[in-house]
Amino acid sequence: MEAVLKVKNLTVEHRSKKSSTTIVHGIDFEVMPGQCLGILGESGSGKSMSLKGIMGLLGQGFSVTGEAIFGGENLIGKSREQLRKIRGKRIGMILQNPMTCFDPLYRIDEQLGETYREHTNLSKVEILDKSVEILESMRIANPKEVLKKYPHQLSGGMLQRIMIGLAMSMEPDLIIADEPTTAIDAITQYEIMKEFVRIKKHYKTSMIFISHDLGVISTISDEVLVMNQGNVADRGTFNQIYENPQDDYTRLLVGKKKAVMEKYHQAVHKKGGIGL
Repeated sequence: MEAVLKVKNLTVEHRSKKSSTTIVHGIDFEVMPGQCLGILGESGSGKSMSLKGIMGLLGQGFSVTGEAIFGGENLIGKSREQLRKIRGKRIGMILQNPMTCFDPLYRIDEQLGETYREHTNLSKVEILDKSVEILESMRIANPKEVLKKYPHQLSGGMLQRIMIGLAMSMEPDLIIADEPTTAIDAITQYEIMKEFVRIKKHYKTSMIFISHDLGVISTISDEVLVMNQGNVADRGTFNQIYENPQDDYTRLLVGKKKAVMEKYHQAVHKKGGIGL
């Protein structure tokens, strides 16, 4: 079975007039059809930089080298315009803060319409129908009313659902979700993760899910890549990473998670003991 995305020797550098700093140090990974690769790491580990580098989302001060083979083509070295077309249609991107991904000056229907006009041949009426369908598929009530609202009138969780629905409606080969639950509350985070799991099972869509949260990664990932300071620190299934981490950094992350879970179970047990 051929990988949907195969990355080899990916290196990201930041260059200034005086110096050059390597942020990602020649990492390798691949994403198989219908599977989710979870990329785990704390802030500054290089996990988001890696994917932004592949997709042409870094500024001019960055240099990206290596290979990222998608559909038989190397994404690295393609122009911003070429990558923008791939990003919209064949690779869906769902970013950390949905509020920054919507223009505050335009209503939701106008922004969805712009995306559809760019990547499809749908008529104005078909675009409206498709937009309503997106919101309904994401379990958003009163979709026609929501489409007429501006981004600031909607919650972060609702905007995130709209972004997920829009990405899925393009029927991409790959979805890249970069910390998509970080900017929303715990209850909404749970609902969003259920949506990702449903999409993965129903559509068999390949995914890359980036997070600093081991619990979130465990919910969705078939394989896990642990990053630390721009390097791959560990890799394997979630159970392998959790039960038998090979790297000191991974052991630290797992230890933190186990400590939190132990405190949680102690609290639940204590409440149970006093009849609550």
